[in-house]
Amino acid sequence: MQLLGVIGLPLIVALPALALRRWRLALGLVLLVPLKLLVHGEVVKGLVQRQRPGSIIPDAVLREVPSAGVAYPSGHAVVAAGVVVLLAPYLRRRWLALLVVVAALVCVSRVYLGAHAPLDVVGGAAIGAAVAGVLNLLLGVPVRRTAAPLKRPWARSASARGASSRE
Repeated sequence: MQLLGVIGLPLIVALPALALRRWRLALGLVLLVPLKLLVHGEVVKGLVQRQRPGSIIPDAVLREVPSAGVAYPSGHAVVAAGVVVLLAPYLRRRWLALLVVVAALVCVSRVYLGAHAPLDVVGGAAIGAAVAGVLNLLLGVPVRRTAAPLKRPWARSASARGASSRE
């Protein structure tokens, strides 16, 4: 599951967006990569120096992940949450729910492997969602078509009310 949070994922998802001529979505996915590197790698990691669980938690179980290095925030969580927020306006609810579950599993997998503490993935997901939300605001998203308003059989139209009052 952790592979769904690698930095190349937004670029892979941008290819079908381009094929479907969803230009704003494709641009948002492409811009997510450098913004992730800037916000996650330069800004937040420059401010917060939290080490990996292998170096700060006694008897931490590590499953083929580095035991040392800066852990906060999780870059995998940034990417996973960012992709979900960018795709959200384009998807139906059931597909969006599936993507949210997949992003959550990416986060859980990073904790399970011992690469991050839970706070690391929560912070990463929040950063990814914030960056993608700003991209959605700046680039714009499609307007959802809403269903026609429900007609209430017990309510008469304005013309019918006017006609009955004149009689």
